[in-house]
Amino acid sequence: MKKIIALSSLLALTAMGMACGDSAANNSAANTNKAVANAMNSAANAMNTAANQAAMAANQAATAANTAANTMKPANSAPMMNANANHNGK
Repeated sequence: MKKIIALSSLLALTAMGMACGDSAANNSAANTNKAVANAMNSAANAMNTAANQAAMAANQAATAANTAANTMKPANSAPMMNANANHNGK
């Protein structure tokens, strides 16, 4: 979020520079700033995509682990039918 705010402020400063100055040097600097901001946005988007994919993979692994644990649960928690078979009742 901080990157987005920083990039937005950079774009706003660029737009203000273009509005206040008509010289080719100002426009060139503004265009350079735009290119840098666009590159930073692209990098931030790529990082967000990678982070989302990693989170999805982690969720899938957790789901698989939960499924495996739940599949094994009935075998581990089945009641012992003959637990008191040797009890003589006294």
